[in-house]
Amino acid sequence: MVPMRIASLLPSATELLFSIGAGPEVVGVTHECDWPPEVAGLPRLTASVFDHEGAGSGEIDRHIRGAVHAGSGIYTLDAARLAELEPDLIVTQELCEVCAVSYRQVERAVRELPGEVPILSLEPESLDDIMETALVLGRATGHERGAESLTAEMQRRITAVSALHPVAGGRPAVACVEWTDPLMAGGHWVPEMVRLAGGDDVLGAEGERSQEVAWEDVARAAPDVMVLMPCGYGLARSLECAGEVTGRPGFERLPCAVSGRVAAVDGSSYFNRPGPRIVDGLELLAAILRAAPGGPLPGGAAWVPLGSAISPR
Repeated sequence: MVPMRIASLLPSATELLFSIGAGPEVVGVTHECDWPPEVAGLPRLTASVFDHEGAGSGEIDRHIRGAVHAGSGIYTLDAARLAELEPDLIVTQELCEVCAVSYRQVERAVRELPGEVPILSLEPESLDDIMETALVLGRATGHERGAESLTAEMQRRITAVSALHPVAGGRPAVACVEWTDPLMAGGHWVPEMVRLAGGDDVLGAEGERSQEVAWEDVARAAPDVMVLMPCGYGLARSLECAGEVTGRPGFERLPCAVSGRVAAVDGSSYFNRPGPRIVDGLELLAAILRAAPGGPLPGGAAWVPLGSAISPR
């Protein structure tokens, strides 16, 4: 079989393609594709319109909302570079305008390419959907066996987490924060991950989009555990913006603050992207729910130092 030439315009798709054995056929990726390490030398086909270095969560949100409202988008696509790479498959998504270059931009660029270049749009909303996405990619690229092997291993690990001993004291109420200013609750597969890990998500609903939530609703939900997983942020950045939540009025009275069960995680790697490492996120979440406050956590997670983080706003 002649190897394909694949342009991946979605970080999670890039990870899946490499995981099923199609990595050598990927010829171009996005500016946000950082895993696996082999992608480092590949051409970058997108760029961010804004420089968010040093910006707070509120400022970033205002920039994004303004661009989306104006219809200008927040990413650019290098159509000329895409044409030079001569892809015979382009992988992208339509689910979220913030997660990747817009589908309309991709369609416009593809119309300029010679021949009929197919666009494969991935739209997972659950863990099963993520595994099905891997199988879809396997069929589209001729790597069915690799996709079947990957999904079997993912399912084995998911089953192992769901079979863990119950959390001591019963199922905790868990608040997953996907953005800190404004507050956004984790959606799509995140509430499902909470359930499988042994908790009950008090802010999000399985399969539903991430939603903005009022601080009063968070306080009313009285979470036993809070997990900060800002979209696109690694662990260090998640910890940096923790004060945007812990500094809110009355935070210190929440059960999670009283017990010290507030954790920050590498959301970008393990929770926000619907790729193979989502299972690592599930295992990490299960560890957080079972760990003693202040006790050791796996890599990719850390307890928020509440004593220094809580301050009046």
